[in-house]
Amino acid sequence: MLHSLTLQAGKSAFARIKEEGLRPEMVKVVAGAAGGPKWLILYHLDRLLFGKWFADRTEPLFLFGASSGAWRFSSLAQNKPEDAIDRFRHSYIHQHFSQKPTAAEITNKSIAVVDYVLGSSGVKEVLNHPFLRLSMMTVRSRSLVKYDAKPLLGAGLAGSFTVNVISRSSLKYFYHRAMFYDNRDKPPFFSMNDFPISRIELTVENFKKALLASGSIPYVMQGVKNIPGAPPGIYRDGGIIDYHPDIPFVNDDSIVLYPHYTDFIKPGWFDKKLSWRKPNPKNMENVLLVSPSKEFLAKLPYQKIPDRNDFYTFTNRGKERIDYWNKCVDASKQMAEEFLEAVESGKIRELVRVMD
Repeated sequence: MLHSLTLQAGKSAFARIKEEGLRPEMVKVVAGAAGGPKWLILYHLDRLLFGKWFADRTEPLFLFGASSGAWRFSSLAQNKPEDAIDRFRHSYIHQHFSQKPTAAEITNKSIAVVDYVLGSSGVKEVLNHPFLRLSMMTVRSRSLVKYDAKPLLGAGLAGSFTVNVISRSSLKYFYHRAMFYDNRDKPPFFSMNDFPISRIELTVENFKKALLASGSIPYVMQGVKNIPGAPPGIYRDGGIIDYHPDIPFVNDDSIVLYPHYTDFIKPGWFDKKLSWRKPNPKNMENVLLVSPSKEFLAKLPYQKIPDRNDFYTFTNRGKERIDYWNKCVDASKQMAEEFLEAVESGKIRELVRVMD
């Protein structure tokens, strides 16, 4: 019986796991959602997967991440993934901001986190990793959202929200996808085309700017301008379109491992309040969604995982926020232990459930 995890699988993944269990070589793609501090609840699971479970792999493993998903993967694809994700955890948790931070302040502190996590060799390590192939998502801004001036940007965001309520595909009038990818092996999702997309090879020259852009929340942070190798423009948070990635991940019967901080998928950032907006069932067929259980969440401080609002909730109480976040990180070890036991014992075949 699982206490801290829920394991949900699409139809194809469910049938295969029921028959074979789950082994590292069955996984072709690992997906990472946006969501700011919510990623902290996956900390120990990330350490387990990339520090141990995938360690003996030889075939390419494709990573698809937006915002904090891309930041996690840029840590985990370094030569010492456990050390790198530790740096990310520490620097992320210990961020401090003024009472009313400007977009410039938050951007500059995010740049400092990127520099600290990647260090002097991290970019080259990711781009030369023996088997990990990183793809990070951003959006190229159009219309009014290409401006950082708050009146124009605010109007553009309001327009984005309005058209998205009617049709998610209408976001194309405000944003185009921009995927920065490791060109050593073409990812299985390379040809996705439900939104206009630019596909840009990751290089030493553009890596940090692309990573910063992938988490540059509009209005909160400054857009990133003119990334080397990419079409001219202002690049922002990839979570705008790919908040909880909902794409055609694979074209075979391989597994898409989706460590997630919640047990449902909301495809885009503007979908968070839309109860009817669901992922494409076809895209989910090969997905194994691994997320914290309601029982686990009920035992956390404040009965929830960290989120970006905590920076405001704990204004002038930074030590309390840090303590709370660290307790959540510590608790996440139980999730990792349960996952490992489920796959090593084969019990995952009985524990997995069909995705709703």
